Amino acid sequence: MIKDTSGQKAGKKWLKITIKAEPQLVESISDYLVGVFDAGVETGARDELLYGTVNGYIQKADLLPHEVDGILGQVSAYLSELAEIFSVQTPILSSTMIEEEDWGKSWKQHFKPFAIVPGLVIAPTWEEYRPAAGEAVLVMDPGMAFGTGHHATTSLSVDFIRQTLAQGGGQRLLDVGTGTGILGMAALLFGAGDVLGIDNDPEAVSAAEQNVQLNSLQEHMQVSLAPLSALQESFAIVVANIVHDVLVRMADDLTRLTADGGTLILSGILAGDQVASITDVFTARGMRLSGRQSCQEWAALCFKKE
Repeated sequence: MIKDTSGQKAGKKWLKITIKAEPQLVESISDYLVGVFDAGVETGARDELLYGTVNGYIQKADLLPHEVDGILGQVSAYLSELAEIFSVQTPILSSTMIEEEDWGKSWKQHFKPFAIVPGLVIAPTWEEYRPAAGEAVLVMDPGMAFGTGHHATTSLSVDFIRQTLAQGGGQRLLDVGTGTGILGMAALLFGAGDVLGIDNDPEAVSAAEQNVQLNSLQEHMQVSLAPLSALQESFAIVVANIVHDVLVRMADDLTRLTADGGTLILSGILAGDQVASITDVFTARGMRLSGRQSCQEWAALCFKKE
């Protein structure tokens, strides 16, 4: 059952950051906001006239003035460094506090149907989409949880899930940090037997439960606030698209919950030192690196448990 928290959140305000930059900086700025602040980001499509404007939404409500100043100072310093590296004008940074109802509406301006991987389209609930022959569609409403599937780490994770299930369907999958439920739902469309999605954010669990129901997948996907450490059963496939430091902290549990002969898919990792670090951490726990993919400065890794 989805918990109604609307009465608890009335009047809350959220920080919206708007950055106007040269188009070649958009991906770097977006990845920075997601990776450093766990922000929700909207940029529009590359072929749009106004591509170059990045809107970031910080997930903590009712920030104190000094917290806002600290965030803006950090972002401003990064933008100056980025402009120097690319030898372009420094992006223009502005911010505003928005009401909760405006927060939800703002996503609808830029969230359009798109293919997260070939053959699988993510479509928002407010856009009618007619799939082409052979296309599968996931209908989504992100609600107050972020995870529309636009970020590179999501598509990398989905691709590894598809490859793994192509070798044998019907397997049970654990989606750690499920967010809006994209990875778990995609796994079901690719042939997973059933899915457990867990998240420590009640808003994410509510959004994921709603999305599972929208796609009539509730018989095969359960969403829970259960802590990772509390789970006891093992899973043929475990996927966690989070961030490097959290993956390291979770390493023992992620390894423990991956069944013998099973697959562990990790993303939210920056290419370079973080890839080397994650590889060392998990191979030291008996996992074998079986695949690596990257997109822009992000990477996903696939491990096998011997």
